[in-house]
Amino acid sequence: MNIQPVVEGFGEISSLPVLVRRLRDIAEVHEIDVNRPIRRPRGRLVIEAFLREVVQLARRQEECGAILVVLDADDDCPAEMAPSLKAWASEEAGDIPCDIVMPKREFEAWFLAAIESLRGSRGIRDDAASHQDPEAPRDAKGKLEACMRQGASYYEKADQPALTAQFDMREAHHRCRSFRKLVKAFGDLTAAMGHPIEVWPPADWGEE
Repeated sequence: MNIQPVVEGFGEISSLPVLVRRLRDIAEVHEIDVNRPIRRPRGRLVIEAFLREVVQLARRQEECGAILVVLDADDDCPAEMAPSLKAWASEEAGDIPCDIVMPKREFEAWFLAAIESLRGSRGIRDDAASHQDPEAPRDAKGKLEACMRQGASYYEKADQPALTAQFDMREAHHRCRSFRKLVKAFGDLTAAMGHPIEVWPPADWGEE
């Protein structure tokens, strides 16, 4: 059985499967894999009719055992918006487990939380330091680019998957509430697919 992601960004088409497989390997639930994400613009994913439509499409994908929708919160509050989106999506998903995760404010905030683990990779400076409140700044992509060497630029489609494969997930879990939500969603979905994880998140990742 596979997790079917739905994403808003071009970078997440490659990076979210990398991230989910990293979590899968830590959890040792190798029976589960990840389908290629379905991408839709954020503006559509927050509209009930369009979200329901894409969930119906997700249901029809190969060996779909669960649906994971990931879209940036931007200036919205995930705690306020996500419950409505999850209710619509879950109703449409029917007997297929479904969850919504909204990185605050952007996917790249998770990199800002653990930037030391990315030093020397994809142009990140050797003295780059994690933001004290990584989910607070607007334009997380711009903040990430500011951590790069002079002349280097952040290219989402190429850099996001590479950084996703490397960033310290334990640190991001410790510092980012929205990343903790992703980790929890993964555990909930795998359990609903018949593969409960005995200890999740990993014991050494600590509590909120």
